[in-house]
Amino acid sequence: MRDSVMGRTEVLDKVKALVLLPDGVHATTEGVADYFVVHNEAIKKLTQRHRTELVCNGLQVLRGSDLRLFERDNLSLSKQSYPQGRAHLTLYTRRTILNIAMLLRDSEVARAVRTYLLDVEERGRVGVPRQAESGPTLESLDHRLTHVESSLADIGPVLRDLAPVIGRISVRLDRLDRRVDATNRVVCAMSLRLSDLAEDVRELRYGPRPLPRPHRHPGSRARRRDQG
Repeated sequence: MRDSVMGRTEVLDKVKALVLLPDGVHATTEGVADYFVVHNEAIKKLTQRHRTELVCNGLQVLRGSDLRLFERDNLSLSKQSYPQGRAHLTLYTRRTILNIAMLLRDSEVARAVRTYLLDVEERGRVGVPRQAESGPTLESLDHRLTHVESSLADIGPVLRDLAPVIGRISVRLDRLDRRVDATNRVVCAMSLRLSDLAEDVRELRYGPRPLPRPHRHPGSRARRRDQG
């Protein structure tokens, strides 16, 4: 049954409101435990026992630079909770959480999810006719939302891989800007030096330029003769 219903992640919100991280795609171990009203350790132990299956359904563990980048964008309070920095972070998608609902035993919420799925499967086998609707059904919208979320989950790792590359390109561009600026200063200094050198060469060939004669008023010479 698990394989046949893993795409029906909309069931999670029908049973209980699911709170995700700001990216709208993932939840932490604490968030999953809150949803199923169990202790964090119950989720951690179940994850350890069924890691391979859960990884196939979207479970991932972030470490190192991937963790720092994700925390910067989604976990603003992480430094307050982990002042020394956490070593890793386990993330669950809706599909992963639905998988956990199929595995978790001591949770009323998980049982409610399984019951809801059984009812859906039963209605599908009996073939209950649907009422005609003029617009898209809620179920179709849920499926579309699930498709979008799965696409975002695939895009996330790609963006995290691109982030270091973009950072290196930015650093190289900054260095190039500084080099261009330094080159412009050198060219400007060389231009001034060449101008001074051209003036020195002209003086060597033709001698220094004569100083301009002071301008005299036309009537000054006549006044001098009258005074004499």
